Amino acid sequence: MNKIQELINDNAFLKILLESIPCSVLVIDKNLLIQTVNDFLGKQFEIETNSILQQDSDMSDVLNCYSAAGEHKACGLKGACSNCQILGLMKDALNGDSIHRKKIKIKTWSDAKWQDIVVLVSAAPLVYHNERFAIILIEDITELTNLRRQTKMQSMFAGLVGQNKKMLDLFEAIEDLALVNVPVLIQGESGTGKELVASAIHREGKRSKKPFIAVNCGALPETLLESELFGYVKGAFTGAARDKKGRFELADGGTIFLDEIGDISQTMQVKLLRVLQEGTFERVGSEVTTKVDVRVISASNKDIQKEVAAGRFREDLYYRLFVVPLYIPPLRERPDDIPLLVDHFLKEAVIELEKDMTVLSPEAAKLFLEYKWPGNIRELQNAIKYALVKCKEQIIEPVHLPPFLQLKNGIKAVPMLKKSRRKKLNTKSVRDALEQTNENKVEAARVLGVSRATLYRFLDEMP
Repeated sequence: MNKIQELINDNAFLKILLESIPCSVLVIDKNLLIQTVNDFLGKQFEIETNSILQQDSDMSDVLNCYSAAGEHKACGLKGACSNCQILGLMKDALNGDSIHRKKIKIKTWSDAKWQDIVVLVSAAPLVYHNERFAIILIEDITELTNLRRQTKMQSMFAGLVGQNKKMLDLFEAIEDLALVNVPVLIQGESGTGKELVASAIHREGKRSKKPFIAVNCGALPETLLESELFGYVKGAFTGAARDKKGRFELADGGTIFLDEIGDISQTMQVKLLRVLQEGTFERVGSEVTTKVDVRVISASNKDIQKEVAAGRFREDLYYRLFVVPLYIPPLRERPDDIPLLVDHFLKEAVIELEKDMTVLSPEAAKLFLEYKWPGNIRELQNAIKYALVKCKEQIIEPVHLPPFLQLKNGIKAVPMLKKSRRKKLNTKSVRDALEQTNENKVEAARVLGVSRATLYRFLDEMP
């Protein structure tokens, strides 16, 4: 009997606590071998818990893992295990002092068939008799996850907003892609949020604690793009006064996002292909080869297949980047998400522009729904800010909207006012206004001619 099992057996409280927790619990040692489990685990994964404790068992024995099927001691020893997020959490807990939690999708043998389930895993470090262990809790949340999707309760995921079926499918794809370390090519029109999707894939994956580095390839000329991606050494060119790391080195261990990949030259395509194949490159002006471990996510608003057919994009690079394609729908294909997006961006803009809470009138909301939004999310976000700047009350009317929304309906635009100097507050005027309004801050703000938020900030700073 091991130390942890002895501790459990000798302590009635710990034993009752272990068996009363309504999820699977197990403790592993530094060799990833199981020291103890609770009975709930046996029910959840359809195994005999006594047999687990009577032999040197690992996580593959407990989870009936698809990758370790038919191989005892496979956990941590097979190629697929390097991408196992449960194994990663266990190692993080064993090597550190923090508790780690993550929602993870796994494939396990249940009800005489392989099934995909979603589990919430917590891994906490434990030191007992100078030995390191990890306490693992596994809760099956598959039904809850499916219910949220079926009832369309999930309107925001990793910073992305939407309830349209295409967006819900995109959320699920991001979760799946976060679990595997493969190149992803994101395609979609300008303004659809490609960098936000790339960032979401990074944050939901096991590289989330490492850097996420974004590069707009279309905004840089070839010579500058090479030094930006791969770095350079002192004296490599005029102005290179010191060694500088490139974006690939900065992203080592994490993710690099190459936006507008379809705009890079044939020469850069060859150099990028080498990085994808071998993970190596040289800084500009150097003969020293640098090796990095970087996940590459790329994006383009061009049809890369057409670029390949036209001879402007290398076919071998295309297949390296296009391991998993991801398409972001334009806003015109999901008009039912417009009210959600308007509400989301309006709340953000109110805080950013220091305005009182403002809403759209039904007439203004109708114009937002009828417009096709060729600039997609970015255009909608800018329209909200424009309207909020022009609106001096708490309701945005059609006359406050940008000209491109007004012209369609024959509305006379309200000219933008010249920026006026913000009225300054002083302690005496504020106290007089509060006394006049019986300490009603909303009324006092009106008396002073400032927004409620401005008055609240002044009061917080007032001696």
